[in-house]
Amino acid sequence: MPKKYQQKYRIPSARLQQWDYRHAGAYFITICTENRKPFFGHITGGRMHLSPTGAIADVLWHEIKTHHPIVQLDAFIVMPNHIHGILILGDGVKTLHGDKNVETLHATSLPPTQKPIPPSPPQPTDIDNPEKNEFMAGISPKRGSVSSIVRSYKSAVTKNARRLGYDFGWQSRFYDHIIRDKKSFENIRNYIIRNPENWTGDKFHS
Repeated sequence: MPKKYQQKYRIPSARLQQWDYRHAGAYFITICTENRKPFFGHITGGRMHLSPTGAIADVLWHEIKTHHPIVQLDAFIVMPNHIHGILILGDGVKTLHGDKNVETLHATSLPPTQKPIPPSPPQPTDIDNPEKNEFMAGISPKRGSVSSIVRSYKSAVTKNARRLGYDFGWQSRFYDHIIRDKKSFENIRNYIIRNPENWTGDKFHS
């Protein structure tokens, strides 16, 4: 049963509950547009042709590492109604290999040292409403987490698209998959890269 706050039900998070999404790791991210509308362009002959909004989504994904130094980016694709990408936090690639001296699996090597994730800033409190404080702490993405990074990206795309006069919206939630090993990493990477040529059989195709 979903939790209630102020007599309203809250949909439980799709995230893996026992996992801290600030941990070093590789994460396969999928974010869909609102109602899966093809805001980002179209595919012809197995190639993606970006709309202006699609170009914004593409450019701002690559800006993630500018705003979040702990993040490295791997395979990424903008599709007509969704994006797929791999986010790597900390020594995520080394964790996949179990070998600290192994070369990384992506084009851009990880820096030799990783800055620790800073603690989350204190949240405003309401001493007269402890129930609200507990509820908001539970649903707010933690700084440096996958959820906070994705939320920041979605917000930037929406803000810039609408500022330029383009109709646009995201689906409220996103999908994630924690990549456990090298084989899974390579399979997911190939899936992302080849997504446009396999579009007609894709589950997001409509």
